[in-house]
Amino acid sequence: MAAAGSSASIVEYFGGEDGYRCGYCKNETGNLSHGMWAHSMTVQDYQDLIDRGWRRSGKYVYKPIMNQTCCPQYTIRCQALRFQTSKSHKKVLKKMLKFISKGDVSKGVSEEEPMDSHIEDVVTCDFAYKSESHVSQSELTPLSVDHTERVENEDKDIGETKEEVNAQQVESGSLQICAHKDTTVPGEPSHSAKIVHAPPKPGKGADLSKPPCRKAKDIRKERKLQKLLQNQTCAFEGSELQAEDQVFLLQNSKSKTNQPKTIEDFVFVPLPDDAQHKLEVRLVPVSFEDPQFKSSFNQSATLFAKYQMAIHKDTPSDCGENEFTRFLCNSPLEAENAPNGPECGYGSFHQQYWLDGKIIAVGVIDILPYCVSSVYLYYDPDYSFLSLGVYSALREIAFTRQLHEKASDLCFYYMGFYIHSCPKMRYKGQYRPSDLLCPETYVWTPIEQCLPLLEHSKYCRFNQDVKAVDEGRIKELGRVRVLHKRTVMPYSVYKKRRKGPSDEASVQQYASLVGQTCSERMLLFRS
Repeated sequence: MAAAGSSASIVEYFGGEDGYRCGYCKNETGNLSHGMWAHSMTVQDYQDLIDRGWRRSGKYVYKPIMNQTCCPQYTIRCQALRFQTSKSHKKVLKKMLKFISKGDVSKGVSEEEPMDSHIEDVVTCDFAYKSESHVSQSELTPLSVDHTERVENEDKDIGETKEEVNAQQVESGSLQICAHKDTTVPGEPSHSAKIVHAPPKPGKGADLSKPPCRKAKDIRKERKLQKLLQNQTCAFEGSELQAEDQVFLLQNSKSKTNQPKTIEDFVFVPLPDDAQHKLEVRLVPVSFEDPQFKSSFNQSATLFAKYQMAIHKDTPSDCGENEFTRFLCNSPLEAENAPNGPECGYGSFHQQYWLDGKIIAVGVIDILPYCVSSVYLYYDPDYSFLSLGVYSALREIAFTRQLHEKASDLCFYYMGFYIHSCPKMRYKGQYRPSDLLCPETYVWTPIEQCLPLLEHSKYCRFNQDVKAVDEGRIKELGRVRVLHKRTVMPYSVYKKRRKGPSDEASVQQYASLVGQTCSERMLLFRS
């Protein structure tokens, strides 16, 4: 895996003039979005882009034109650390437990979620393939750093010293992963605030400074779990549980007096010795160099085709190996390992659900600096009775919480887009607490505050402060980084060198959509 910050994102911007068929309302030309081809992308850049309403389908990264598209798509995230399982979520978790331990198959249609897959945003993504890049790899390889610095300093002789000094500062620090440790997240607990309980007067209730009394049943359950952990090696997420994971599992499996059960209470419950089935969840990096990914590729691709044909009525040619690879195996994200990051690193992964030795579902996810982002889910339709869309979403929330133990900044679960104008897509709002992204100021707003606004209008600005603006907006177009003839340069230099008609309007549009920070870090390819 590459070290953090070792390479720059390289993108080709395509604009967004043409309308495409909408997968939600079936309007033939109503789906409007801006798009770019990502030849490579750092996880920090992609994190910053999805926090501005972008999303990827394979290597194509797109952003709906919110005030024009037929079905506005709002980025939604769940606050994984504060997540509370609903009654219907518990039903799904209990159903899976019964099936694994006793082989019970519940009859009837699942009522928990109207959609078969929990992430449906990119099923009919024709535009991703119409816009595919045809630039050769050699054109995308920048020349030596010395050459780049000489070009970036060209403007110094023309009285633009100040801008160039700033550009050099950006250059030197641009590829570091920025963990904004001191920026507080709305709805996140403050780490500095301490709650101190004064001991009560005699006869006035429990002393909150002492641990609560515990039931004998709870103590027995905890001892049983500890014994189980000592006597067996548990496989979790494709790797053996480390000591810290065991502590995490124990903490989250304790029955807490008068507190609702957590996802972990359902997922990591000890199974009887005579359990009918064995379910294993494996985390596999999306890389043809990875032995696990390679060895399971054919089985995974076959499952994808079966799912697409049964659920989305695709023809065999729509969901062959090439389509599978392009859509769910080709990722622009550069794998990274950071000292304070998760053990598995950052990048794109397939979370495979193995039941009795065969794959029954695959959740495609991106692990980013602040979140787990769900890309897609496909599963075996023969196991629809297990509500695998809901189950996998709950497992991904639990996984996010587990990653947070090692990577403290990683605490959100991104579910793609919330589409209020399409009733069957509203189920994502049931994973609470969750926030929607304001399409104008890119500030997160609790979904409860957004829903009344969306009832009145399908396009809404959620930020009610009329004076608030996009804080990350483009302020200096000249500092946008460009890759031209294998040389990295600021747009101010490229503009003087360019022959032919001006492309300033297109670059201005690109920069306004990706924001100042990403425009100064990513390389915009110009032929």
